[in-house]
Amino acid sequence: MGGVPQTSLTSPLVGREDELARLTGVLKRARAGEARAVLVAGDAGVGKTRTLDEVAARAAGAGTTVLTGHCVDLGDVGLPYLPFTEILGALAADERFAGVLAAHPVADRLLGGGPEDGGGADRSRLRLFEGVAALLTELAEVAPLLLVLEDLHWADQSSRDLLRFLLSRGVLQRPAGGARGHRLAVLASYRADDLHRRHPLRPLLAELVRLPAVERLELRPLPDADVAQLVRALRDRPLPDTTVHRIVERAEGNAFYAEELVAATDAPAGGVPSGLADVLLIRFEQLSETAQQVLRTAAVAGRRVGHGLLRDAVGLPEEELEAALREAVERQLLVSADGGTYSFRHALAREAVYADLLPGERARLHGGFARLLAGPGRRSDSAAERAHHYRESHDLPEALAASLEAADHAQRVGAPAEELRHVETALDLWSAVDPAARPAGPDAVTLTLRASAAAVHAGELHRAVSLTRSALAGLGQDADLELAARVRYTLAGNLLSVDNQSAAYAHSSEALGLIPADPPSATWLWAAATHVTAARQVGENGSAREVGRRALAVAEELGVTDARADLLISLTSLEGANRATPQGRERLFEARELARRAGNAPVELRALFNLAIGSFESGDPEECLTWASEGLDRARRAGLLSSPYPREMRYLRLLVRYTLGQWDECVRESEEEGGPLPASGGHALGPGLYVALARGDEAAADRARALLEGPFDWMARLVGGIVLTDAAALRGDAEGAVRSMRSTVEALTDDVGTPPLATVRLAALALSAVADTVVELRRAGDETGAARWAGTAATLVEQARSSAGYGEDGTAPQGPEGQAWLARAEAEWGRTTGSGPDPGAWEKAVAAFTFGDVYERARCRLRWAEALLAADRRAEAAAEAEAVRRDADRLGARLLRERLDDLVRRGRLTDPAPGGGEGAALLTARERDVLRLLALGHSNRRIGEELFISAKTASVHVSNILGKLHAASRTEAVAVAYRQGLVAAEPAPSD
Repeated sequence: MGGVPQTSLTSPLVGREDELARLTGVLKRARAGEARAVLVAGDAGVGKTRTLDEVAARAAGAGTTVLTGHCVDLGDVGLPYLPFTEILGALAADERFAGVLAAHPVADRLLGGGPEDGGGADRSRLRLFEGVAALLTELAEVAPLLLVLEDLHWADQSSRDLLRFLLSRGVLQRPAGGARGHRLAVLASYRADDLHRRHPLRPLLAELVRLPAVERLELRPLPDADVAQLVRALRDRPLPDTTVHRIVERAEGNAFYAEELVAATDAPAGGVPSGLADVLLIRFEQLSETAQQVLRTAAVAGRRVGHGLLRDAVGLPEEELEAALREAVERQLLVSADGGTYSFRHALAREAVYADLLPGERARLHGGFARLLAGPGRRSDSAAERAHHYRESHDLPEALAASLEAADHAQRVGAPAEELRHVETALDLWSAVDPAARPAGPDAVTLTLRASAAAVHAGELHRAVSLTRSALAGLGQDADLELAARVRYTLAGNLLSVDNQSAAYAHSSEALGLIPADPPSATWLWAAATHVTAARQVGENGSAREVGRRALAVAEELGVTDARADLLISLTSLEGANRATPQGRERLFEARELARRAGNAPVELRALFNLAIGSFESGDPEECLTWASEGLDRARRAGLLSSPYPREMRYLRLLVRYTLGQWDECVRESEEEGGPLPASGGHALGPGLYVALARGDEAAADRARALLEGPFDWMARLVGGIVLTDAAALRGDAEGAVRSMRSTVEALTDDVGTPPLATVRLAALALSAVADTVVELRRAGDETGAARWAGTAATLVEQARSSAGYGEDGTAPQGPEGQAWLARAEAEWGRTTGSGPDPGAWEKAVAAFTFGDVYERARCRLRWAEALLAADRRAEAAAEAEAVRRDADRLGARLLRERLDDLVRRGRLTDPAPGGGEGAALLTARERDVLRLLALGHSNRRIGEELFISAKTASVHVSNILGKLHAASRTEAVAVAYRQGLVAAEPAPSD
């Protein structure tokens, strides 16, 4: 099968041999079944499009199906899934793909032909994303497939989300069982110089480059020699060397600048202008007036425009239009493509022409395009484009109506970020439009509430608070009481999501006071449900319990099932049977079923989150994993992956992976983020940072510190504090550990003075460093310093005890995890009392962590081995050391293994296992292999050949073995090994 035809190539490709070799290598691997993706970065005009065109042409020539999608700059207006819509449009226009498209209804949905009345799982983003992935993989089964996405810096968020899904969970995934993967490659370009610090593409790029099948290729400016070669190749007749030198100097390695400067050499005398815009406009101004008008009109349309739309907008007879287009194409300002479309040869050319328009001319042309797009047969997915043109033409009433229509379309296709953008655009236009000209429907306050809901769904929690505050400010004194109450309880709920509990409680109290409880109403009911949650957060448990019970009766009376579910969740922790108890989980399960029947996904997600974390708190991480996975699946189906509870469940699932010792899976899921939507920093990075720190990644602390920047995020602050406290402890910085612990607890303590549950964990981590410091000071004879730090330890252990004594409901103690951290804190504190390490305390800590935390159990076990060694219980110490070795090696916990090796070396522990001996616990598996060959008399080179390593690496292993066995030579090391049973005697050869 051939590829979808590409734009013809007009200029030579110079100086990109290495990049082409790398990209064609990717295509070759893709054709062999190893799906790959390359992110092609470079400044505007550096040659990204030209390079990709060359690669696409080669791929098409080799029988690869090539599909190209472009992102377009529409300012603040997002057009969901634009590049993928273009790809599907090209497929739909080619009868060769009719059969494939017919088997995948996702094409109709994105092209606007599917049903518009959404709802249900079949309208979910996950179904859409999986449909696109299935379509692409089916195409790749027929013939190798190359997907080219250009100008990602202009991509809408939904397109970015879909790309994330395709690369992390879709088309690049290799089938299990060693089967051949998809014959598919993805090449995506973006302008590196457009990516300012807060550009939305930056975090996506950071995620994607960590995927094993994704790589980044940067197109740097061309060397002067290559630019000179390009300049000379562009002209039929030779240019003077001085002209070539001047162009090379001005182009600064940018191929497009060079081409434009060469083209401008035909301009009248006066010299080459210094600005790029002037360079671009020189060629434009050399066109006939008719051709210039066609290009001005095309510039208003965007980077690409269809022939029919351009013809209607410019208003020229067909013959004149074709002549003007031919002139523009010959001058290489426009490029014609199959499908009757024209595009500017480079985005900078379009931008320069657009900027040169007079304000009135620009508005008139935008208005013309808006009216054409709004004509007969208009499509709902063109609403965003219509809104853009209406706004630029200053037709504000139509811009308002189109923005609301675009918001509705974004909501139907599961694009909450775009819905938010369109609703906010409508709000910006609202006051400028005469009330009589506004669309019938919601008022400004209700519209603002809609924007806040979209912000929550998109994960923009602080923006949701700001919008709801704006709605509150917009309420007049004569506002409807139900609307006033709704605004206040919505604001309260949003404030709770950003951990502003006191303000949330104040607003929920106001909302509850605005609506009488009698007669019962749904508005009062939801105000009450919100108030229960807010009251509980500020310690008003009695009030919360009283209002909650009354509201639950009203919910049953009115039959408001989802409110009943929400209240059951709140009352679970207020009436004795908290979420960690069997009775509490039974109640949560009932709430989950009620919310499911009512179709209220946010309340169902709240129930699932509480079921998940309740399982974790009760010491059942496996069950927690099940509930969290179910919750995330439900969030995908509802398009709510970025909302608060799914974010919490994503972190919780990663934390369980970390806790159970599934570190590789934890890192992989952390990079993939469990789905197509992004998570906030702490939730996405937390457990992965814990793994990185344990494995000796020196950058882990820097990444944790970065989480503390920007607006306050409770979870990010917690994760950052844990990593920074542990990192300081691991490097022996007691002051840093205590400082980080205290600042984290202070930042996370709520408005009524309740510290976070993680205080016990933070205190135990800080105590580790403090205890080490006390031991070292006592060893050095500094009793004053030791006493000062022992006082700090006493304060820390009291904080740990207090924290572990109060769980989620504020009455019962924390569950198994909190008690395990308390056991470790007590054992660490015991090291500071002067009596030495207590084996019994460390044995208790090890036992406490058997609920599932593999790494912390191993860390406590190392301390236990140290305490046993100090008590001269060497055999027991060696047994514990061997257990630590197994866990550390399996986890790849390098820092733990180094500390173990140090303990074994200092204590000269013996290995109790059969065939073991002194030093066995010191040697890694690779060192034992080297020792076996060393005993056979092999040289370093021979050892390397046997083990498929270099001779230099073998030499390093030999040196390590000599040190660990305290041997002065290879011969002595072999003797020690035989004596300790580290190697078996070779059988004598038979005669």
